[in-house]
Amino acid sequence: MLLPDTNDAALRAHLRRRFPQAHEMTPPLDVKRAIDAMTALLSGESSDLSFVALDMTGVPEFNQRVYQAARLIRPGTTVTYGDVAGQLGIPGSARAVGQALGRNPFPIVVPCHRVLAADGKTGGFSAPGGTSTKLRMLAIEGARLL
Repeated sequence: MLLPDTNDAALRAHLRRRFPQAHEMTPPLDVKRAIDAMTALLSGESSDLSFVALDMTGVPEFNQRVYQAARLIRPGTTVTYGDVAGQLGIPGSARAVGQALGRNPFPIVVPCHRVLAADGKTGGFSAPGGTSTKLRMLAIEGARLL
């Protein structure tokens, strides 16, 4: 998955570079349903993405656990990297949680934007626009920063 770029042309160019053999097509119904739910969420509507199936092939087991924990964070809610580490039963692994979320191949569905640093700062965000995108997504969801 990939978050939108600055415009459609930039996004298409990025995708052509990353997947030169790919071609545009109408998405299958389950993918269309996921796209519609993500669009609704980013439009400020309440939208549950728990139905979206993720292919975790090649994703390290620790990262899978982090992504599963992050998927439980509801829209409009934020937690810290340390909170996620604690939920995993591995206190003190906040940095590893942050690294896993920085490699999140499923943005929005795995809502890494809802995880903040312990000091209430945004922490990093690897999507286009960086932390300003993270803050914008949190604002759309009505989240309060810690």
